[in-house]
Amino acid sequence: MKFGITKKLIAIVLIGLCSQLAMADPASARKTIAGILSTLNHFPSDAQKAELAAIAADESSGRGNVLIAGAVINMQHALNAEGKTAMEGIIAAEQAPAEAKALAKVALEFNHMASEEAKAVLAGL
Repeated sequence: MKFGITKKLIAIVLIGLCSQLAMADPASARKTIAGILSTLNHFPSDAQKAELAAIAADESSGRGNVLIAGAVINMQHALNAEGKTAMEGIIAAEQAPAEAKALAKVALEFNHMASEEAKAVLAGL
């Protein structure tokens, strides 16, 4: 019996490790943020905040994704002033990838929920 429990624990640890490695991919982080924004209604749920916190804490997710995730965590119907400033910075940054700029623009324009136009942009990320 003990061997069965050990196998299960190892499997759980490996799944957790793989999910953390997947989050290290900037494209994966971007898709996670886009998925959250496309379904967000006024503010992120506790589960969504946990996903966003994991991205915000992982610099390998990409600097833009870290900033966007941090801003969305604190969203209450729309971004706060600090979040808006961060999104404007990403949009203005010449070195920022087009996908990060598009995601920042959607977050900046978010008001209670994603518009149909924003959902189309998010689906393409």
